[in-house]
Amino acid sequence: MKLLTTLAILCLPVLVIAQENRPFVVIHRQGDAACHTFRIPAIAVTNDGTLLAVYDMRYRSRRDLQGHMDIGLSRSTDGGQTWESPRPIMDMGEYGGLPQDQNGCSDPNILVDKATGEIFVSAVWTHGKPGTHQWRDKGSEPGLKLSESSQFMVVRSRDDGKTWSKPENWTARLKNPKWYLFAPAPGNGITLDNGTLVMPSQGRDATGQPFSNLMWSKDHGKTWTVSHPARSDTSECAVAELSNGTLMLNMRDNRNRQDKSETNGRAVSVTSDLGNHWTVHASDHGSLPEPVCMASLISHKLNDGRTVLFFSNPNHKSKRKNMTVQLSLDDGKTWTKRVRLDQNGGAYSSLVMVNDKTLGILYESSRADMVFQTISLSEFGL
Repeated sequence: MKLLTTLAILCLPVLVIAQENRPFVVIHRQGDAACHTFRIPAIAVTNDGTLLAVYDMRYRSRRDLQGHMDIGLSRSTDGGQTWESPRPIMDMGEYGGLPQDQNGCSDPNILVDKATGEIFVSAVWTHGKPGTHQWRDKGSEPGLKLSESSQFMVVRSRDDGKTWSKPENWTARLKNPKWYLFAPAPGNGITLDNGTLVMPSQGRDATGQPFSNLMWSKDHGKTWTVSHPARSDTSECAVAELSNGTLMLNMRDNRNRQDKSETNGRAVSVTSDLGNHWTVHASDHGSLPEPVCMASLISHKLNDGRTVLFFSNPNHKSKRKNMTVQLSLDDGKTWTKRVRLDQNGGAYSSLVMVNDKTLGILYESSRADMVFQTISLSEFGL
């Protein structure tokens, strides 16, 4: 692979590797598969090594809920070189006598239980409420009823993502009825070293204010505990286990809409008790610039015992462009190496370890609705 540019940024101990010509695999171009747009990627690897990519299938337009959209799936059994055709795995049809454009599902999260191999895909479902948005006004409201609130939905697979259960409604199990909204955060959940399942989540509290938090299960997904909010006026978030077993929550922060100064950046908090208590991390608001957009964070244990964090987002304070993957070897205190993938585009993204030596990323690109690329860890000097 030819590196087009390698340079050290003056005054910053950061190596930036620009690779605009890196090969990529198109998952979807606008209009393919009888679908106007694919958005909101999430990706995971199963215990059998299969890559599962999930996303919104937005049939009629790019717009968010409410609209005709399902959660779709593509599978790859060869490390992301080829992918099965997209197919919906969460489709609420014409539920309640309302048309499909009033039964949309969006914002998938995927979690693989590494102990059992079971796969959970969660998403938010809005029934009725045409012309609304769940994050604004009465697009989702206090209460649990379909007529009041967007719903927390889950489908499951026990056969490597080949077949899926019917959608299960977990809203009453998880949502505080006083909240306007409780939903999965798009991206991936994780299995901790001790077997605990953790899924990043988000919502709107009793005043309608956005928040970020997580939910966890110690019995392989039978029961779940919803944590205290890590922050307010934040939303889409990603969770990773650090070298000492604590959890880091990396969050999209609405304050960055106005803040384009040196304090623009991702909100970052950590917890050592599964979200009962939270502490602001040293990298908060300053280390990872953002234009207010979803991002991805994963951790990986190297063969020498070190824990590495990988982070991806559009590395820009105001525009969704300059899609970049960054590396940290000190639990996110510093980010010392970057690989730029798409200078002209890049919005939502999701990272996965394809194998012990290869990082994968599924993201919204300037080249197509959604593409998949790989990066050898050797390119990061690992």
